[in-house]
Amino acid sequence: MAQFELIPRKVPHVHSKHRRIVTEIPVPESIPILERLRQYEPISMSGQPLVVWDRAEGIQVFDRWGNMWLDWSSGVLVTNAGHSHPQICQAIVDQVRHGLTHNYCFPSEVRANAVEELAKVAPEGLKKVFLLTTGAETCECAIKLARTWGLKVAGRDKITLVTFDNAFHGRTLGAQMAGGIPGLKQWIVNLDPNIVQVPFPDGFRCPDTRFELFLESLHKQGIRPEMVAGVMTETYQGGNASFAPPEYIQKLRAWCDEHQALLIFDEVQAGFGRTGKYWGFEHYGVVPDLICCGKGISSGLPISAVIGRPQVMDLYPPGSMTSTHTGNPVCASAVLANLKVIREENLVERSRKLGEEILQPGLRAIGAKFPHHVGAVHGKGLVASLHIVKPGGIEPDANLAAEIVRRCVEKGLLMFSPVGYGGASVKIAPPLVIGEEPLRESLQVLEEAMAEAIRAE
Repeated sequence: MAQFELIPRKVPHVHSKHRRIVTEIPVPESIPILERLRQYEPISMSGQPLVVWDRAEGIQVFDRWGNMWLDWSSGVLVTNAGHSHPQICQAIVDQVRHGLTHNYCFPSEVRANAVEELAKVAPEGLKKVFLLTTGAETCECAIKLARTWGLKVAGRDKITLVTFDNAFHGRTLGAQMAGGIPGLKQWIVNLDPNIVQVPFPDGFRCPDTRFELFLESLHKQGIRPEMVAGVMTETYQGGNASFAPPEYIQKLRAWCDEHQALLIFDEVQAGFGRTGKYWGFEHYGVVPDLICCGKGISSGLPISAVIGRPQVMDLYPPGSMTSTHTGNPVCASAVLANLKVIREENLVERSRKLGEEILQPGLRAIGAKFPHHVGAVHGKGLVASLHIVKPGGIEPDANLAAEIVRRCVEKGLLMFSPVGYGGASVKIAPPLVIGEEPLRESLQVLEEAMAEAIRAE
């Protein structure tokens, strides 16, 4: 991912109900702020479009200089209930005023309420909840639990974790070893030989969607079923918004049951209504043993959770699986308010309806209009990805994808930098509170930006 240049560009002013651009982009007055960030932060933090956020409300992000963006990022799939939802903000303020902002692992009522409510929205049988801080932390915990489970049920030979090519589970050591993007783990050098990847059956990068490919891939790597402690997959592959066929996952569930392996879904992006189901794995008709979740769990504050079966979650004795900020009172209050908003505002059904009726067909129509540059359109509900490719094949075109995003931002449609395979997927993830009118307007802006970017090649 390249840096965006700190050079203001003159762009046409935009004045609509949902978007407003009245300056050059980036805003000239914002350059000193951006320069300070580049001076004091690592260069790795400088990959996003140069919009200096000042505040955000609902589906819109504002800077200090009169610009207003319609948000198609949700702050990287966090603000499912919208930015600064009044009920969530009030819950945060009330907790701070109450006078408890940290309590380590000492008991608190707000933490008890949060884990109870999360257990209530989880599938039957998944009734233990471990609160953490980040999505990567939940994946690390799931790896730990899977291996501990394998050691318990079969001894030292049952320690292999199976994950998928092109997967992303976070940037910490274990999470990156479990990931399926080789370039992100070159720094590790000594990769764990008992964490292996198999192809992800997305139907595009991997046209072979047979479950037999899973078995064949394990066999080629010398992995016997009795060696597998767990299989972990993103419910949809985050960068590409790619789902597996339901029948594949159903066979995987049966295989895990047969061989006493845990099935783990990384729902960090997919949970809390994003895909038009409360949990993304509901599209597959299965229930995992462990759920890793975060991002949309609070619609703004840093908190995450592992939710799972008691016989797995209780493998460790008191005091031996904890986290300094587990169930932080302020974050736990945000979780409670967020779950209430998702329920009361019917955001899961809203995501399903808007996805099925507007977003997904609208994106497929855009893909059909630019067939030489859009290799595939993947997604469900209010998450999607346009796989941008070079004409005449499936080779990713990261430069074109970045140009599309840049032009969208200049038109008042806020998106994060391209992600996914080859850094060439244009990811779409508006807050679930978005309405029909701004959603249709967003699609129009995207189509304009794509047409301009392609003509400029």
